[in-house]
Amino acid sequence: MSGSDRDRPGWIVETARRGSFTTRDGSVVRELVGPPSETAVNQSLAEATVAPGSETIAHHHRTSEEIYHFVSGAGRMRLGDQEAQVRAGDTVAIAPGTPHKLYNPGPEPLVLLCSCAPPYSDGDTVPLE
Repeated sequence: MSGSDRDRPGWIVETARRGSFTTRDGSVVRELVGPPSETAVNQSLAEATVAPGSETIAHHHRTSEEIYHFVSGAGRMRLGDQEAQVRAGDTVAIAPGTPHKLYNPGPEPLVLLCSCAPPYSDGDTVPLE
């Protein structure tokens, strides 16, 4: 760690230093802000990746509202009974209880920022497949 890294305040989150885990929907996630890091208590922000040629499990959240902001790649998203193409620069709001699923048929990872309020928890996720 360089001297300048040691001088950075603890409230700055360094994305590259965050570990990842697989959520109940099958996406690989790096939690950036929110529990369990205690950097925020009323919401969470994570970077999620859907690998090329894969898809998430259709699911909904009992209480969390989500916002997906796609930062790279392209794919399809099903939201309720509708399905549409998504790509970098698109943003989708997902109300609690709304079934949703992501598909990545392309050759590049589909990467998105996912904001949840209240914060994401596996216990709030209801798999539908």
